[in-house]
Amino acid sequence: MSDKLTKERRSWNVSRIKEKDTGIGAAIRKRLFSCGYGYRKNFKHLTGNLFSKN
Repeated sequence: MSDKLTKERRSWNVSRIKEKDTGIGAAIRKRLFSCGYGYRKNFKHLTGNLFSKN
């Protein structure tokens, strides 16, 4: 699959993507915390992550 965007345009697009909390993710984290589970959001030493988009 070839990229239809120039390198500069792709870079510009990607630079505009920001990490956000979603309502679903916030609700899940609140529920986990209320049940007594500890967690770390965006823990760098795990492969993949549950709530973030990088």
